[in-house]
Amino acid sequence: MVGALVAGERADAGRFAKRFEDAAGRSGFELDAAQVRVVGRLAQLGAEVSRWRSPFGRQPRGVYLWGPVGRGKSWLMNVFYETVPTDKKHRVHFHDFFHQFHAAFSRHRQKRRAVDFAVEELLADCRLLCFDEFHVHDAGDAMLISRLFTSLFEKQITLLATSNYPPGGLLPNPIYHHLFVPMIEKIERTMDVVELAGPRDYRGRSWSGEPRSRFETGVYVWPGTDAQLRDAGLTAPAEAEIIALDVGNWRIRALAARDDLVWFDFFDVCGTARSATDYLALTGRFTTWVIAELPRLAEVGQEARQRFANVVDILCDRDARLFLVAAAPLADVLRGDDLPPDIGRIASRLSLLSMILPREAPGRP
Repeated sequence: MVGALVAGERADAGRFAKRFEDAAGRSGFELDAAQVRVVGRLAQLGAEVSRWRSPFGRQPRGVYLWGPVGRGKSWLMNVFYETVPTDKKHRVHFHDFFHQFHAAFSRHRQKRRAVDFAVEELLADCRLLCFDEFHVHDAGDAMLISRLFTSLFEKQITLLATSNYPPGGLLPNPIYHHLFVPMIEKIERTMDVVELAGPRDYRGRSWSGEPRSRFETGVYVWPGTDAQLRDAGLTAPAEAEIIALDVGNWRIRALAARDDLVWFDFFDVCGTARSATDYLALTGRFTTWVIAELPRLAEVGQEARQRFANVVDILCDRDARLFLVAAAPLADVLRGDDLPPDIGRIASRLSLLSMILPREAPGRP
């Protein structure tokens, strides 16, 4: 009987692996060697999840998939998620889910084990949670994330997480890192840590040969002359268009709000206290963003840099279109010391934007 089950799982895993190969073929590329190794583990997980009859039987062991930007982690997760034949699954981005979790936690915070109630509210029927772009930088968030993961493990929810960091690289700030070590150790005990570190960065190309999202149809404009803005399909705001937008209990100045387009000055959207929740709320109202007066990040404070990184992550994850009007070439904007820990991912995402640059450097004849 056991032998038959093992043989069945192996056959299922083979079919899952074939679906990854077919998906790659439809998108016009072949899996590289590093991706093939990861596919083997994901195919095994898919076979186990498809045969798992919770709460009976052995719970499938989760996978923590990490590696540099652009190696295909999110694409592999997407194919896996679409392939696994269960309706008790959820795929979420870090920012979106943590925003929802914060809100649910607040609704239950007066109860004992408020985290468990929040998880039950959001994931009542979930047996497989695919958690994309997982990272931990804030010490306050780290403690809540620890309790969240503990609740997920206790509820026998199998996790597939992608990250740019190995577990030991989470919460990298040396002042606070030790606080997250117990959670890191629990992740390593409970999940298989799998590295995807192939030699090629695929972010510079589309998997299918076509733009994957509205984000990729965005534009990086430097230095932002009227002619360049016209080439980008933009018209500079008039002073009369300045408006204050209500975001929760806060207000934020926008240079213009035209239907689904909003135009911000960098320092209005990133230079003052704003949370990821604020940005998420704004993406629900505006699907095209213009951020003007983007400075070299080395010239602004650490909090403004991190907010900019959060904005880029959220806009990309929410499939919004982004126009950046910058003071310098992209490489110069992203150069400097003490930049956000996720600057590699941000640089990779911004490299997807089309570039409208001066024919000659400003100031030259």
